[in-house]
Amino acid sequence: MELLSTPHSIEINNITCDSFRISWAMEDSDLERVTHYFIDLNKKENKNSNKFKHRDVPTKLVAKAVPLPMTVRGHWFLSPRTEYSVAVQTAVKQSDGEYLVSGWSETVEFCTGDYAKEHLAQLQEKAEQIAGRMLRFSVFYRNHHKETHCGNVLQPYLKDNSGSHGSPTSGMLHGVFFSCNTEFNTGQPPQDSPYGRWRFQIPAQRLFNPSTNLYFADFYCMYTAYHYAILVLAPKGSLGDRFCRDRLPLLDIACNKFLTCSVEDGELIFRHAQDLILEIIYTEPVDLSLGTLGEISGHQLMSLSTADAKKDPSCKTCNISVGR
Repeated sequence: MELLSTPHSIEINNITCDSFRISWAMEDSDLERVTHYFIDLNKKENKNSNKFKHRDVPTKLVAKAVPLPMTVRGHWFLSPRTEYSVAVQTAVKQSDGEYLVSGWSETVEFCTGDYAKEHLAQLQEKAEQIAGRMLRFSVFYRNHHKETHCGNVLQPYLKDNSGSHGSPTSGMLHGVFFSCNTEFNTGQPPQDSPYGRWRFQIPAQRLFNPSTNLYFADFYCMYTAYHYAILVLAPKGSLGDRFCRDRLPLLDIACNKFLTCSVEDGELIFRHAQDLILEIIYTEPVDLSLGTLGEISGHQLMSLSTADAKKDPSCKTCNISVGR
């Protein structure tokens, strides 16, 4: 039987966090003969990869030939924000069950995308299931290792890579990070912190009010029983608001399972979910004169820090099926 030509000119497009479309060129004489495609997909190794991995083990999809381009989805557990290499081979299945195959094409590299809004909505739904009842609070706070700051304003900085690997905020959104969780028995912020002894706290209405949009950004844990939800507070029309509008689910500030601001008897009342540790990103600079700075009396619980924390990929509570 006549040999098959080697596929060439691979094109990858329509890339999402868990799928992509692929096409390539081959000789016209092969179009009617080819019965199957072999697609070899490999995650690009980096300096932290397991150096003892057996490199000769292929990760191949065998697919019946269909008109190109074809969508690859669900055949592998593709991870978001991950670099892959891909090569293709065409084949004709013969009467004896064996395959006549072409040579391998060139290798092409691509990177999968972030979670889309529909994926974040799935995470949001999972977080809502364990959020618990709502407790009142009155201040947002953040801790530091030093008493003083540079200047009189807290400037937004780039969010690290903690949380879900597919979160569109990681390494992309600038903000100032705050907490709001309170102790059940006192209704006040806890006296312990993983981030230092000096605490800046600010009345909640300074950051969260009817002129603020609230977005859901992530839900994760770090191999512990604690679960974290990341929320974004963005003044309406701000740069941060515009960034979030296209990427994150928008929450009703007066009615959601995580963080609320509602008018009761003519005043703003604030509540947070009891059973989640909330991490709040405020997208604009914060004037220190609007709050107070003081020293906490408790311990520095460094083991609870979420700086660049890696999400537990095996947790059934906070993972969805499209990747970690």
